[in-house]
Amino acid sequence: MPDFSCDPGLPGVPTSPWLASTLEGDDADDFHETDLRDGADDGDSDRVADAGEPQLEGIESADVAVIGAGIAGLSTAIELRERGQSVVVLERDRVATGVTGKSTAKLTSQHGQIYDHLRSEFGPQAARRYGQLQERAIDTVEQRIEDLGIDAGFERVPSYLYGNDPGPLEREAKAAQAAGLEATYVTSVPPFERAEAAVRFDEQAWFHPRRYLCAIADELRADEEATIYERTRVTDLDPGQPNRVYTRDGVVHARQVVLATGFPLLDRAGYFARMHPKRSYVLGLELEGPHPEGMYYRSGENYRSVRSYRGDDGDLLLVGGENHKTGQGGSTAQRYRRLLRWARERFSVDSVAYHWSTQDYVSADRVPLVGRAGPGTSTVYVATGFRGWGMTNGVAAGRLLARLCTGERPPAADLFRPLRFTPKPALGSTITENADVASQFLTDWARALVSSSPPPLDPGEGQVVREGGTPVAYARDEDGQTHAVSAVCSHMACLVEWNDAECSWDCPCHGSRFSPDGAVLEGPATDDLSDRDPPER
Repeated sequence: MPDFSCDPGLPGVPTSPWLASTLEGDDADDFHETDLRDGADDGDSDRVADAGEPQLEGIESADVAVIGAGIAGLSTAIELRERGQSVVVLERDRVATGVTGKSTAKLTSQHGQIYDHLRSEFGPQAARRYGQLQERAIDTVEQRIEDLGIDAGFERVPSYLYGNDPGPLEREAKAAQAAGLEATYVTSVPPFERAEAAVRFDEQAWFHPRRYLCAIADELRADEEATIYERTRVTDLDPGQPNRVYTRDGVVHARQVVLATGFPLLDRAGYFARMHPKRSYVLGLELEGPHPEGMYYRSGENYRSVRSYRGDDGDLLLVGGENHKTGQGGSTAQRYRRLLRWARERFSVDSVAYHWSTQDYVSADRVPLVGRAGPGTSTVYVATGFRGWGMTNGVAAGRLLARLCTGERPPAADLFRPLRFTPKPALGSTITENADVASQFLTDWARALVSSSPPPLDPGEGQVVREGGTPVAYARDEDGQTHAVSAVCSHMACLVEWNDAECSWDCPCHGSRFSPDGAVLEGPATDDLSDRDPPER
């Protein structure tokens, strides 16, 4: 069994194949969430060149500032330029190295059992609009790849939603057909697992997301009216006329701002209470036998995702699943092990080439939140809540936001509007999730306040303890150095939990993540955990 424990020195997991060749050599040493594997190369090493992109210093101005250079952010930026708007893109790390670089890169309008839900809760017109947007997103990616001459491994393949309960799947097939999609109810898939039924979506696709986005980034960099700043962390946003976006060394004045991040930097609409974070896990497997054709998804409490990846150095099978609320659910290393056992029961697994995890946000009513950010922010927009289906939703959000920023009112705006009121599909989920947050908050504080002094920690271990009534998070790295930081999340004062597969402190309430030394890895928190003096050992 492979060792799925983390590198104790840094919070990170072995990278996905989308990132392996793009972050090699000296550049990889500076990327805090990647533990690269020797020899991993899919022919994209020329992308390292963009590491020299300058960081923002001083004051800049643009029509629109886009925060985040994943698929939603860069899709928005290129759409805005095509509409004549000047753009500044600000990215904390590197282009497409966040959630986009850690996805399974499926371009599909099949998003689990979504169309029956949309038809029953929002109406048939909403289901049609949602499906049309996703299909248009696939076509947009294909057209951009052709126009820019990108070698992005784009390939049209069928996508299957399968399971052992035929009733919901048959209803999903009918709802998808009514929404205008090429969906078929079938009973002969998947080839690797017995299932009662499935819904087949034709003309879906997979691709290489970082190659695609790096080409778009190059197109923007060649444009005098567009600028991309990598390794530039946004620290604050002051809405106004103009909006002011602050970083550590500079500020951008912009008529409009797009927050294309996992969790909005500015929360004036209670996003923390209207969606929840989930983590999921992926294995890149080398097989001894043939790979299954197409893409496969088993929905449910613990989903499974399967697709093939055709790399220059050989093919991989990408197997995903084991999702859970961030900071909850026990050992993350055990989740990798369970996923591998599942894969070995169904495929002739030769070795594990990669493993990685990612974080997504799920809105209460299961529809993304794309549009005006909230009260008092008429010129600030958000794109979040993609529920794990960010490849097409990110592209669709880019087009929708660009149209909103240029004064259009597209028909889909109401469906995705962040300030929508949908009590029927959202109320139960909202109550459940917020009750969970409250329970987690009280339980963790009570547990921390009765803990004793920390025992000696092995490399890669972390623990929250009480010291004089103050919760302290201790972690030990591979060199034996003990890090001590406040265990109180800087977002809303929940207590963090240790993530044993990624060596990070994760907040079980709203999904913020921190390195062992307290640095923010993922929001909604914007401030680091404060330092504590570790005891002498």
